[in-house]
Amino acid sequence: MNAHRDIERPAPAAGADPRPPSAVSSGVGFVGLAGLFAAIIVGQMTGANGPVSGIIAVVACGLPMVLWTIFVDKAWKNETTGLDWERPLRPHDETREISIAKLAGLWATWGIIAALYCICRWYWDGQYLFAMRMLAWAAPVMFVVSIPYIFWIDRRLKEPKDGCYMFGAWLTGERADIDREKVIEHFRSWAVKGFFTAFMISIVPGNWFEVLRWSMDDILSNPVAMAHFLIALLFLIDVAFATVGYVMTLRPLDSHIRSANPYTQGWLAALICYPPFILMSAGGPLDYQQNTADWTHWLADWPIALAITGAILVLLTTIYSWATVAFGIRFSNLTHRGIITHGPYRWTRHPAYLSKNAFWWLATMPFIATSGSPVDMIRNTILLALVSAVYYWRAKTEEKHLMADPAYEEYWHWMERNAPVPRFFAWATGRKGKPGEMVPAE
Repeated sequence: MNAHRDIERPAPAAGADPRPPSAVSSGVGFVGLAGLFAAIIVGQMTGANGPVSGIIAVVACGLPMVLWTIFVDKAWKNETTGLDWERPLRPHDETREISIAKLAGLWATWGIIAALYCICRWYWDGQYLFAMRMLAWAAPVMFVVSIPYIFWIDRRLKEPKDGCYMFGAWLTGERADIDREKVIEHFRSWAVKGFFTAFMISIVPGNWFEVLRWSMDDILSNPVAMAHFLIALLFLIDVAFATVGYVMTLRPLDSHIRSANPYTQGWLAALICYPPFILMSAGGPLDYQQNTADWTHWLADWPIALAITGAILVLLTTIYSWATVAFGIRFSNLTHRGIITHGPYRWTRHPAYLSKNAFWWLATMPFIATSGSPVDMIRNTILLALVSAVYYWRAKTEEKHLMADPAYEEYWHWMERNAPVPRFFAWATGRKGKPGEMVPAE
């Protein structure tokens, strides 16, 4: 079971059913928010709303979280890091060849990712251009820093011969004792990191500008404007934390990828929600917005209903953003990086999926069409239902992956016994949620 500490709550009373410990403390998210808000204030005061300023804001968000993780949570002491602090560093002679092979595997992996960035044309168009420039500038730094980092960490690791080493050893001609499963896991993890890091960096500038473009007079002009600003701010928080999460996959922070989803259906369910594979975009097979208008159009003549709807949408976006903040520096799709049990994850196992789908239904209102055509209404409603079904599918594949960890299994069953959303779904579907029995994902 994962050796993570819950520093958030006192020891439970005898006979209680305590919530399983969370791999991340809530303090990590709070200091990250403080750093990001400080960057937003400075950006507003200086007019720094360009793309590089957005990346600086991400750094301002991530740095306090890293410091908190090191000095307050002391995550580097966790057993799950795989680091051994009890004994002196191994001699260089003992780990040198391992480190050289690992560097070969790491650099070759980066080379493969870079080649794929070059081959796949969408990376050199639109918003991805900025991400490619950022990664190109970071590449020499990563190359240089990786050398002392690998040589140092291999002297501390209990088992330095990981998938990266196995790949490097294979490249350098060592064919004996190559663990094929470790190599496959290595490529799975880097596929996640390579694909999603580029995507997250590419959307930082747009979200940063969307927040910085607002003036206080605009925000306070009416409830709709305030709702739009708050939603934009919450999306920026989500993007900033997620970007930090994909970048900070490091063992000394206990934020490394412990496993990537091994199931093909898990990858399919996730990738069809992101470009260039996205099915929900305009003109895509699951485009549910044909001849639709948003909530501000349909409720324009009812100011009270307009304000209430805006408040609900802000609340849903808050839950969605909070679900990312709860991960601290560990957010990532398709991976296991420690089990999160605090924040909105004490009420539902999938708060982000629930809130974003509820947001889409309320904001889009697909059952009403500007054309007045019942065909449009039926089609859009069915397509959005299919989109929601995709997220249900994602939830199930994630649970299937994480249930291999006893810590998640413990959390899953605790949620069945205590959390309101799983209990509601178990009641609504007539399932008892007995130990070892899976119920529909909420």
